Amino acid sequence: MLVLSRKNREAVVVGGGGGFPGLLKVTVLEVTGGKVKLGFEVDADVPVHRLEVWERMCANGEVDGRTAGPAAPLAQSG
Repeated sequence: MLVLSRKNREAVVVGGGGGFPGLLKVTVLEVTGGKVKLGFEVDADVPVHRLEVWERMCANGEVDGRTAGPAAPLAQSG
């Protein structure tokens, strides 16, 4: 996992080169208490979901989690 620190109005860019032509820009819009508001800029044909929504979609067979998911598996110990 890559961990980055960003201040309000700072952004991170994912993709845009190296064999991945798509570009995702994530900007910190607001930090209040224990919450962070993020803005996502990406092509309209690229789906963006909260993790729990994406996991539910995988469980329901709406997306193939093996090809549409994060680069590393989301293993939970316990």
